[in-house]
Amino acid sequence: MQEIDALGPAWRNHVIQDFARSELFERTFQEGMDLVEETAAYLDGSGRQESKLLSRNAALAYAGESMRLTTRLMQVASWLLVQRAVREGDMAPTAACEERYRLSEESPTAEVEAARAELPLSLIGLADRAERLYEQVRRLDRRMYVDGKDAEGAPNPVLSHFDRLKTAFGG
Repeated sequence: MQEIDALGPAWRNHVIQDFARSELFERTFQEGMDLVEETAAYLDGSGRQESKLLSRNAALAYAGESMRLTTRLMQVASWLLVQRAVREGDMAPTAACEERYRLSEESPTAEVEAARAELPLSLIGLADRAERLYEQVRRLDRRMYVDGKDAEGAPNPVLSHFDRLKTAFGG
């Protein structure tokens, strides 16, 4: 965060607002909201029927995986809605920087992975898509709000350049 913070709140606000107005945000937002709707329809419909056919242990795994899935999707949806609020002027970019809006780096445990073998393929497919989306959004979150690095972990060249300019001109 020091690279971004060194440039001051105006630069940070600009970066956040630019992202919220970008095509990348639009695509990510649409993908996230579509996946939330698809998952809700599955869990309330065919998923409910599929879960009734499972063994007791598999039914417990199904309950755990569906809870994890919905939690992941709600975290993503919340993050996306914060970005949309920034875009629409309902939230200041500085408010979007608060720690409570950051995504964690949690990963599935070995127990969760082992239990998936008995789960319906539809649920596993939704969970895998949700995990990929979560990781994509988490990388965006880190890049924009936490460390100012690109997806590969290298310093953002634009931010580095502004940092050098600021230093050169005594900022």
